[in-house]
Amino acid sequence: MIKKISLILMVLLLIPSMTTFATTSQELAPIVDSIDMAWMMLGAFLVFFMHAGFAMVETGFTRSKNALNILMKNMMTISIASVLYFLVGYGLMFGDTLGGFIGTSGFLLQGHTDQIGFFVFQAMFAATCATIISGSVAERMKLSSYLMLTLFMTGVIYPVVGHWIWGDGWLADLGFVDFAGSSVVHLTGAVGGLMTVLVLGPRIGKYAKGKVNVIPGHSIPIGALGVFILWFGWFGFNGGSTLAADTSLVPSVIATTLLSASAGVVASGFYSYMKFKTMDATLTLNGALAGLVGITAGTANVSPIGAIVIGFIAGIILVEAVQFFDRILKIDDPVGAITVHGICGIWGTLAVGLFAVEGGLFYSGSVALLTTQLIGVLSVILWTSIATGTALYAVTRLGAIRVSREEEVTGLDFSEHGSSAYEATNSIYNENLEVSHEFGVGLLKRLDGIEHKRTETSQ
Repeated sequence: MIKKISLILMVLLLIPSMTTFATTSQELAPIVDSIDMAWMMLGAFLVFFMHAGFAMVETGFTRSKNALNILMKNMMTISIASVLYFLVGYGLMFGDTLGGFIGTSGFLLQGHTDQIGFFVFQAMFAATCATIISGSVAERMKLSSYLMLTLFMTGVIYPVVGHWIWGDGWLADLGFVDFAGSSVVHLTGAVGGLMTVLVLGPRIGKYAKGKVNVIPGHSIPIGALGVFILWFGWFGFNGGSTLAADTSLVPSVIATTLLSASAGVVASGFYSYMKFKTMDATLTLNGALAGLVGITAGTANVSPIGAIVIGFIAGIILVEAVQFFDRILKIDDPVGAITVHGICGIWGTLAVGLFAVEGGLFYSGSVALLTTQLIGVLSVILWTSIATGTALYAVTRLGAIRVSREEEVTGLDFSEHGSSAYEATNSIYNENLEVSHEFGVGLLKRLDGIEHKRTETSQ
């Protein structure tokens, strides 16, 4: 009897504690939600800032006469993508699925207003996919044609791929893993860029008389600044993709992102030194981006050691693939975007099937995940190639998508915008040109006078 009474008393004492715990949990829930939303919004801010990095990389790695045009392309890309993704793209990507292939609801966020924060985060990714094309086609594509292609990419092509993998799509059902977008964002953008470059052709003077001519960028420091901005923003790109401030996941994602990028720099730097007897600056800088793209698919699924290996291999792949596209295939990609985002995107996606702690070949001995990853990669390439090709066909029906020879030689800044990114430099250049012209005219007059005197003497 005494034992029963003691037990009843203990239960009575615990009831207030249990009620307090339940009340505390309910009170904490809104705070947790607020922290998670703040983390995702911070990720969105960082991904937005990445567009400054893309603009700087593309500007620095190309010629000064096209700098203003590149800045305008990047500014228009983020703006068009945000509006169009709100109107159409988000619904196609995250709306109710039609057979696992495309979304059919949620346009203008109807029925999804409670997910507006998620929309903002995803809109930044849509713009990132489109701006990859900008680097591939730099210095020779009409601004109007590029913007029309951006409409297709952000409005249809990218959202369909996103639905397959991040929505309720068929690749998601297969178990395809792409945590932050090695295939969804980067491979899709790179294939779109490749298709467009094949239609455009190379820049004037790139391939002449059987030679591959180097067209150096006008400011490696600006390009380097862009790489650092992209690296910084990538912590939001990958870290924000957790969609919550999960203390068990976010630190791991940030760590693998850092390690893979660092390994990519080391690999591309030293490998370029071994291959060319000098540490190539542009390849080494792009090595960071190669490592970042490579880890994006599996950043939440691999160990830190796996991340280092993935990034290191991505850095080597970068050096070889850039040379292959440039010298063998004669595909002119001014900033190496097709290699960085495409080839390294493929590698990063397949690497999940090798290095994933759960299901990867090196951990489980099974090729099931690797096979699924390969199916996903091939599907993304096939869809994006066909869709971009169709879009380009439609755009070319409206007129040529490439600027004229005269406009390309003069520079797209003046032909497309009637201005220049470097007025002071151009003023100095023009002044020097005028001085050189006056000196040349004077010299020719003096030579004509000497020749005339010689003629009179001989007579």
